[in-house]
Amino acid sequence: MTEKPNLTRFSVAPLASMTRQLAAVASGRAEPDRVLTGARLLSTYSDRILPDREVWIGGGRIAAVMPAGTYRGPAERIDLGGGLLAPGLVDPHLHIESSMVTACAYAEAALLNGTTTIVCDSHEIGNVLDVNGVEWMLEDARQAPLNIYLTVPSTVPATSPDLETAGGDLTAAKIAALFDQWPEAIGLGEKMDFVAVCEGDPRAHAIIAASLERGRPVSGHIYGRGFVSAYAASGVTDTHEAIDRDIADDLLEAGIWIYLRGGPPTTPWHSLPKAIGTVLDYGASAKRVCVCTDDRDAQDLLAFGLDWVVREAVRLGIPKAQAWAMGSLHPATRYGLDGEIGGFGGGRRADLVLLDDDLVPQSTWYGGECVVKDRSITPLLDAALSQPYRYPAPAYATVHLPDPLPGLVPALPAGPVRVNAIRTTLPGIELTHEVFDLTPSADWPTTLAANDLTFVTVIERHGRSGTVAHGLLRAFGLKRGAVASSVGHDSHNVIVAGLNEADMRVALDAIGTIQGGVCVVEDGAVVALVPLPVAGLLSDKRVTAVAGEVRVLKDAWTRAGCTIPYMGFNLIPLSVIPEIRITDKGLVLVPGMRIVPLFEAS
Repeated sequence: MTEKPNLTRFSVAPLASMTRQLAAVASGRAEPDRVLTGARLLSTYSDRILPDREVWIGGGRIAAVMPAGTYRGPAERIDLGGGLLAPGLVDPHLHIESSMVTACAYAEAALLNGTTTIVCDSHEIGNVLDVNGVEWMLEDARQAPLNIYLTVPSTVPATSPDLETAGGDLTAAKIAALFDQWPEAIGLGEKMDFVAVCEGDPRAHAIIAASLERGRPVSGHIYGRGFVSAYAASGVTDTHEAIDRDIADDLLEAGIWIYLRGGPPTTPWHSLPKAIGTVLDYGASAKRVCVCTDDRDAQDLLAFGLDWVVREAVRLGIPKAQAWAMGSLHPATRYGLDGEIGGFGGGRRADLVLLDDDLVPQSTWYGGECVVKDRSITPLLDAALSQPYRYPAPAYATVHLPDPLPGLVPALPAGPVRVNAIRTTLPGIELTHEVFDLTPSADWPTTLAANDLTFVTVIERHGRSGTVAHGLLRAFGLKRGAVASSVGHDSHNVIVAGLNEADMRVALDAIGTIQGGVCVVEDGAVVALVPLPVAGLLSDKRVTAVAGEVRVLKDAWTRAGCTIPYMGFNLIPLSVIPEIRITDKGLVLVPGMRIVPLFEAS
């Protein structure tokens, strides 16, 4: 086998071992490896654009920034022709698993979009495979041509075994061990059980303590202004869930960094336009404000990277240099990495991006090596991506559906009942608890059509309980067939919605056969399928191939009539977001965290 190119985070030696070499280059006593000259520099330190500069690079790090034309020696000189050179972007919060690709594959899309560092929370794979899954993803990350850091998953399972069945259980002791064994574990991942935190739950606070005792910051996930004070007092110092300017303002004043989440406008994730009002409308300083992506599927990862989020901030009124700093220096500073990345200071990694005047990345240097040129990956990067990390065999065997499958639809009530239904509306993050009286017709098809209802069922898939729960979606819009996914956040049991049991079973059979995926079924046939064999969450293909599969899925999803996107559908079991969810244990009311029956006496 051809030796894999040395293109990882570890390709650049630690600064402590390079200071004499870099000082020699900066003072002219040694030659740089290469010089990027003739550029305008986007300074994240001063939020301004500096004309006519050049960057001297040695050993994959910045040795010096000088006036253009200063260097006249024999080293390679690359003339950037007056282009705008910026530090690589740093995404402070995302889930690799949402992209449906591995860390190695993720790197390709990130570098194309000018992102050279990411901070991921691998709670998805942790919910399926416990500590093993987190560590396998870390091994994957170490082989990727990208700087990948971890915020250790904090809320696995997202709630409790009383409310859902997960494949993992990350206790405070397990989390402490991950911190102690993996230096790239730089913080605690989003503490999603915010109600439990604010109410003083011992387990939640023991997990927070494991991070604070090691001097690591704690990331958050919170809905509701009334929770902000108790959340901040519990040690949480960032969140990406600010949905409007008022809670964003509350969070900043409570000492909590805010990550403005930008998502494609057709998805549930685009909260940036409202939350940015704390800066644009209320005049808050942006010094503790970052931008992030949070969740992207493979197609959107290519089209809507962190660079797109920065441009959205500019479109809304943030100056260009400040917006880019919100996507580079600010996240680096938040995690104490600003001595390594995020700006053009001497000694920093030479993770650089050449932009056009609209802040669209054209070329990317990673550790001083050109990995993207003229918006295409270079042979060096292609070779690195061609030999990805291979997950161990147990990661390919995680979908254990009950055999035989129990009934996938509830029995038709014999008479009038009161229904606890789930109303789905765009963008699909929050779901409405709708209670109504139902007088059933002679059969389910007539009853569903008359009341704008769709079956929804969650099936435990970790081989632990085999539990199945039934629900009804209102206004989901499905016109025919069924849709199903093994990416049912956050315990990742299988969720299937349909208008008849036969098509729902076809969808489940497809997912079980390939050990995970997302599919659309029409008239007994699978018409779109994205296979996700690694933990039922990830493909082992290149990101471009998966993006093509996702495009076909989205087209079929739209034709089927679904009123929320498939990523919103995947959130229907997420039992930490208001106001009603369905897990394998039943219908869960949030934030009350209690289970209610589907049908009650009318």
